[in-house]
Amino acid sequence: MVSHQAKVVLVSAIASGQGKTTTTAALARKLVRSGQRVRVFKTGPDFIDPMLLERACGHAVLSLDLWMVGHAASQALLAQAAMEADVILIEGVMGLYDGQPSSADLARAFGVPVLAVLDASAMAQTVGALALGLRDYGPVHLAGVIANRIASAGHAQMVAEAMRDIPLIGTLSRQEQTLPERHLGLVLPDEVSQLDTILDQLAEQLQLDMQAFEALPLTTFSVPETAIENTTPLAGKTIAIARDAAFAFIYPANLLCLQQAGASLVFFSPLADQAVPDIADAVYLPGGYPELHAERLSQASTWKTSILAHHAAGKPVYAECGGMMALTETVCDQQGQSWPMAGLLPGTVTMQKRLTALGPQYLSTSDGELRGHTFHFSNFSTSLTAATHAVKQRDTQQGEAVYQVGNLRASYFHAYFPSHPAAMARLLLGEAL
Repeated sequence: MVSHQAKVVLVSAIASGQGKTTTTAALARKLVRSGQRVRVFKTGPDFIDPMLLERACGHAVLSLDLWMVGHAASQALLAQAAMEADVILIEGVMGLYDGQPSSADLARAFGVPVLAVLDASAMAQTVGALALGLRDYGPVHLAGVIANRIASAGHAQMVAEAMRDIPLIGTLSRQEQTLPERHLGLVLPDEVSQLDTILDQLAEQLQLDMQAFEALPLTTFSVPETAIENTTPLAGKTIAIARDAAFAFIYPANLLCLQQAGASLVFFSPLADQAVPDIADAVYLPGGYPELHAERLSQASTWKTSILAHHAAGKPVYAECGGMMALTETVCDQQGQSWPMAGLLPGTVTMQKRLTALGPQYLSTSDGELRGHTFHFSNFSTSLTAATHAVKQRDTQQGEAVYQVGNLRASYFHAYFPSHPAAMARLLLGEAL
């Protein structure tokens, strides 16, 4: 069995909002600027953080997850990264022990040490108590702490003196210029003015004990011996994929999976009022922020006419979350303004002030489980009866509705295609699940 080694840490925290993404981005950029080869992964389902982290390290950021991605596939991704990189950073999700499986479960599964990011803005010595609790609750191999939002050198010293036997590997001062956020997470990287300048500034503000970081052990990853399926259920098919600021939520692994299944990919922009390419055998409308661009989408007559014609011709359409929203009759945005959409799905999507659904789910098909997740701030009111439903991973209760109109399937469910390529192909081709 072939094995590869690299320095690997899982960057986690006690909760969301501690600064995991900012710290991971700062650390990645700092290491890259020092001449090291860095690869970054994101734990669990996420679309926006990986885009930012890709800018920080210069390479595509893929997902790791013991359930959605799977143990063997996660191991293979880590082994490949270890072959190419000096350092691998894995950004955790929520708090270290949150979720089933949690970031801690992932760290233990692959023998990866944890680097805890703790917000020290309203405390000092108590940071040490939090670090001890994070280490011992699981336990996990806690390699050290990066204290975030440090106010002064004296503040940093008090934190350092409270750490006992846990290394304080770094500190990050309070940021004058932070990464902006909106519902669903951070603002898309292309919308942030001078993002690379901000990342460079964060790298400079990160005070890193390089000796302590370099002392972290190497982790060994073996390439799993799994049977390789050479099936190409999408051979000869051209899949047209919407890709712009309104339809940006797509796993890089999904694109690779489509290509490995034999599909040719073409991209188009509904926001730019581009038509569905004539050569498309099927259309894939991923999630994103259509509600932020509802006025432009409502005026995109070429796009709307082309998707209606594609559907009328009996060609398959698969739309998830934001993609589904763009196919409804109306979207009511955060300001209460209503905008006409493509109208293939009867009903209205209404934005809410709070999160309406979150969590891992799967579609049960004749080929097996197609895994993924749901995460949205809107409700869809429709006269349609669901053709089927996704299933919640946590308790196997009924999950998101999957609607079908002719050869169109649409749902709030976001599918992770590599979890079951054969089921993915059925979904894309409009075949019976």
